[in-house]
Amino acid sequence: MRFPPAFLDEIRDRVPISSVIGQRVAWDRKKTNAPRGDYWACCPFHGEKSPSFHCEDKKGRYHCFGCSVSGDHFKFLTELDGMSFPEAVEKIADMAGVPMPVRDAQEERREKERASLTEIMEMATAFFQERLQGPEGAKARAYLRDRGLTPATQQSFRLGYAPDSRNALKEHLAANGVPKADIEACGLVRHGDDVPVSYDWFRDRIMFPIPDSRGKIIAFGGRALAADALAKYMNSPDTELFHKGNVLYNFARARQALGKGALAKGGTVIAVEGYMDVIALAQAGFENVVAPLGTALTENQLELLWRMAGEPVLCFDGDQAGLKAAWRAADMALPAVQAGRSVRFALLPEGKDPDDLVKADGPDAFRAVLSEARPLADLLWVRETAGGVFDTPERRAELEKTLRELTGRIRDESLRYHYQQEMRERVLSFFGTQRSARQGYQGGRQDARPGGPFQGKGSAPGGQFARGGNAGGRTAITESLGRSALVKRGSEGMSVREATIIAALVNHPALIDENFEHVEFLDLANTDLKRLHAAILDAMAHDMANDRDAVIATIERAGCGEIWARVVALIKRARQWPALETAGLDDARDAFSQALHLQRSARTLHKELKQAEAALASDPTDENYRHLVEIQAQFRDVQATEALIDGFGVSSGRAGRV
Repeated sequence: MRFPPAFLDEIRDRVPISSVIGQRVAWDRKKTNAPRGDYWACCPFHGEKSPSFHCEDKKGRYHCFGCSVSGDHFKFLTELDGMSFPEAVEKIADMAGVPMPVRDAQEERREKERASLTEIMEMATAFFQERLQGPEGAKARAYLRDRGLTPATQQSFRLGYAPDSRNALKEHLAANGVPKADIEACGLVRHGDDVPVSYDWFRDRIMFPIPDSRGKIIAFGGRALAADALAKYMNSPDTELFHKGNVLYNFARARQALGKGALAKGGTVIAVEGYMDVIALAQAGFENVVAPLGTALTENQLELLWRMAGEPVLCFDGDQAGLKAAWRAADMALPAVQAGRSVRFALLPEGKDPDDLVKADGPDAFRAVLSEARPLADLLWVRETAGGVFDTPERRAELEKTLRELTGRIRDESLRYHYQQEMRERVLSFFGTQRSARQGYQGGRQDARPGGPFQGKGSAPGGQFARGGNAGGRTAITESLGRSALVKRGSEGMSVREATIIAALVNHPALIDENFEHVEFLDLANTDLKRLHAAILDAMAHDMANDRDAVIATIERAGCGEIWARVVALIKRARQWPALETAGLDDARDAFSQALHLQRSARTLHKELKQAEAALASDPTDENYRHLVEIQAQFRDVQATEALIDGFGVSSGRAGRV
């Protein structure tokens, strides 16, 4: 059976290649960088003691530097496991959760038609190239020469010229046997009920062939030479081959450049605004550059960027329109960012695009712009604060609300938490800086004179701040936090939350593999549970973490059998049945995820609490006081959630310690 290329691309994209290969090899922990999708192992194709077998999720490829084998998902299964190609496709499709395509005579016919259309697009490309070099292309050649593009660059990008004629291309293709319907299907002519005689879509324009991900020409962009043209740039219409929101100009070449080692050298993919920018930068030595096709970056195009690199740089022209484009891109990217998948922003000098910059100041000037690319969080912060005046509580509250709403759009729970924390710290620092310049502050501290501007009602329950000492408000906060069950759990006995995490991992070892990174760096407060965690890591190191009995045997060899028995007893008393051996894996997975989220939140809040107390002790400002109050509120939220998960009130004392 012949599989459509789109189907093969889809299942490859859905399944990380490490998931396929990881079933047959053990990844080397020292060399592997899982968050970046970069894995190393001893080669399964030849015997070796040091890991020289490498696979990258972003590229979907593997390569052994010892025996030189390389390939993709399907080749790995056909060569190592001896599967036929259809069997390998079926296995990857099953892992991707995608049904196998039913043999469809109509779809196969359409596939043949698409192949035929790409042949016609190739004929059109050659036609435009020939016209650029002929007598009628003199004006176009002069324009390209003035733009500084060498003949070699023009040939590399297959630039051409569409003659100023209504039917030059149409007649050329017809003379070579191309049916009228196919010319129309390629989007090379304007046609329809309101067009009596079809005519060439592109006329008197420099032509930029647009390849797909495999390098096949699927569309064109045209730059008008006439000053009075209605549109300076125009693209082919959408066709069976081409949907401009799903395509990046120069994608195939940029991906190839990254595959040659640009990523290993710390490079990434760079997105600029236009064809000429891409070509000028390629001529200056920047081959890892792409561009959307005359429109704002789309979600599909951003996904293409993330296929090539985890943190692409979006480079915008140095004018107001470029800045607005950057803001639109930031809003579009924000919901989809996650660990190992974000964007950076590079803004060019005012009034210059990349083509202008490298032409005037050379490649180093563009490298300097890239070196100053800022992360997404910076761009959002600058947008919301630049030029703002936050001199009243209402305006400061409005800023905080805006930032909360922005960060709340991030779908990834862990990253959303870190963004909220980052913006909170920026707000505190920003307001502190503003207030230090206003009356009532001396060296960053409040004026606490009797009757002074910060003396009186309402600063905190129980009193006001006093320079150099603890006022009643701070005492009330720290005492209430000290009584918090969540705080106590950090220093006293074994908590149900931490016990649930360990019990779920031991009783359901599949969770260890699914949550490898979280398990490896698990932050526990209880000393006994830390010993059990160490035993689990030991089982992982000796490839014994796939079986419950093997994990428990490792625990007993480590002298932790009695601790494990106490964990099981606590879990049963607390009725946390999803963490027990008898529970289903899905239930255990849910319980583990909930407990892990609470654990990470609680441990982070412990650290924040210590920092906030130290800050308030050294600088008793209302900003530091407010931050401490905010942490208290977050503690209450986590407590309330944990009370539901534990199955009893955290203050009731039932089954809380052993």
